[in-house]
Amino acid sequence: MLFNDPLKDKYEKKATRDGYGEALVDLGGKYSDMVVLEADLSGSTKTKDFSSRFPDRFYNFGVAEQNMVGNAAGMSRAGLVPFASSFAMFLTGRAWEVVRNTVAYPGNNVKLVATHAGITLGEDGASHQTIEDVAIMRAIPGMTVIVPSDFNEAYLAVVAAYTYKGPVYIRLGRPSIPLMYSKDHAFKIGKADIIQKGKKVAFIANGIMVFEAWKAAKIIENEMGVTPYVINMSTVKPLDAETLSSIADEIDMVVTLEEHNIMGGLGSAVAEYYSETTPKKIIRIGMADVFGQSGTPDELLSYYGLTAEKVVQRVKQYL
Repeated sequence: MLFNDPLKDKYEKKATRDGYGEALVDLGGKYSDMVVLEADLSGSTKTKDFSSRFPDRFYNFGVAEQNMVGNAAGMSRAGLVPFASSFAMFLTGRAWEVVRNTVAYPGNNVKLVATHAGITLGEDGASHQTIEDVAIMRAIPGMTVIVPSDFNEAYLAVVAAYTYKGPVYIRLGRPSIPLMYSKDHAFKIGKADIIQKGKKVAFIANGIMVFEAWKAAKIIENEMGVTPYVINMSTVKPLDAETLSSIADEIDMVVTLEEHNIMGGLGSAVAEYYSETTPKKIIRIGMADVFGQSGTPDELLSYYGLTAEKVVQRVKQYL
């Protein structure tokens, strides 16, 4: 970790989508079989630098996400490693059927990287604030689903996805968020990171909510004398059952935190695991089956109860 106390330490902010852009350029310089596909959003998805450096391996399909994904599948059959990018709404919504039948069903080695996910997309409003994408991708057989927590973890997830065989979905955001990890963080697909050990309660989060979970845990520790576990579950599928099992005897309650509908995402995955093994009291914090609305990211996170302070208010009554 780059700092030890989210309540006191200073920290830099970077967007996870920028980590994607940087990783593409670095990978492109090392591997000639890597190609990048885009749907006319290269400035926003951060694939633009790759297109400048490696124009012969960059393909812009315009506003035609289905064609982009279908071509990515074909390229993978030819031995290439395609990274296909768009906003989460278009990649998991508009192109869903092609993702299912052309990428996942044949098990093609395609990397789907969606940016501008969640309510922190901000002023674009509910039509573009994708809160269902993790559930959609998680339900597709054979699809690996990753939600990085900061810039460096996003970079490492993209690097790991290149060497991973099979379809991968990586969810990224628009705003700059706290930089928690260094580039030498030991990221591994399917492995959670225990940021803080504790007792009684475990905060399990991914994406932008990892920082908020850690901050909430520190507030609870200071005010109540209870030190919660804080776990970054960046891979939603396959879920790290080993880590969940290892803490089961030490906790009575689990709090999941995600910038996503509480149905079908991280909260559902964790609840499914514990209900089948060692039942716990589970509080799922996220979008409570409602659409977002237009506003700044900070305003929306507060309104929907996704800030550390709002999390503490909700959890305190159970502690």
